[in-house]
Amino acid sequence: MRILLFLLTNIAVLVVASIVLSVLGVERYISGSGLNLTSLLIFCAVFGFTGSIISLLLSKKMAKWGSKAQVIEQPRNHKEQWLLTTVQELAKEAGIKMPEVAIFPAHEANAFATGWNKNDALVAVSSGMLDRYPPDEIRAVMAHEIGHVANGDMVTLSLIQGVVNTFVMFFARIAGYAVDQFLRRDDEEGEGSVGWGYYIATMVFEILFGILASMIVMWFSRYREFRADEAGARLAGKGAMIAALARIQSEHEMSHMPDSMVAFGIRRGRKSSFGELFSSHPPINDRIAALQQL
Repeated sequence: MRILLFLLTNIAVLVVASIVLSVLGVERYISGSGLNLTSLLIFCAVFGFTGSIISLLLSKKMAKWGSKAQVIEQPRNHKEQWLLTTVQELAKEAGIKMPEVAIFPAHEANAFATGWNKNDALVAVSSGMLDRYPPDEIRAVMAHEIGHVANGDMVTLSLIQGVVNTFVMFFARIAGYAVDQFLRRDDEEGEGSVGWGYYIATMVFEILFGILASMIVMWFSRYREFRADEAGARLAGKGAMIAALARIQSEHEMSHMPDSMVAFGIRRGRKSSFGELFSSHPPINDRIAALQQL
């Protein structure tokens, strides 16, 4: 869910910025002689990174809102006190500041971490996991999430998304300009200028290229899950990390949960090879196998 919210915010900012700038005629990279590619690249970089940075800065607020997570200000019972103490110990061992700790209402076993930097983060666990799972497995899952924070995964994801945004906008405008000039090839007065065909084609190409480029972002997302699993094993023990993953997989296979669990990323079986390209998390069997080889 944290990844989905991040991407949706990023896309919304990108599309709104493109529309507003187009309407206001701010796109100065189009001149009488055609496209100024240097100016175009700078323009795309500025607004490409703006979308990802805004998404990063809003990530904690959006995660709290989207999951209805309640931050533990004062522990109300033994479990909440234990959770705070556990996260504090893991954060200290990982070399980061104590993140906010929250619980969100969900029967499924889930957890997530987010935040704009490793010293101002949020980690959250579902009420179902906190109620059902043994302490060592909960500790392993929280260690996994602390691993995401300590590895700076959200910042790295934002940088990758910024680069992806830049080139999506860049190539979409080149393609849109080419389409517009082709449609207006018999209009001599239209040379060096653009019509509505440019804006429509650019928007279509932005969506198409954005879908293709998301494969790069999803590849990194899968890669960082292996790194977070390794961090979880280092902080809480390999056996506990494997046991937590195996338990979640077992619950998932015995239930009617959706194919993608929103936070911890456990999903049933394997998707098609094409579907794997757009998956934010690797299959759990692959994650367990990687841990066993550590």
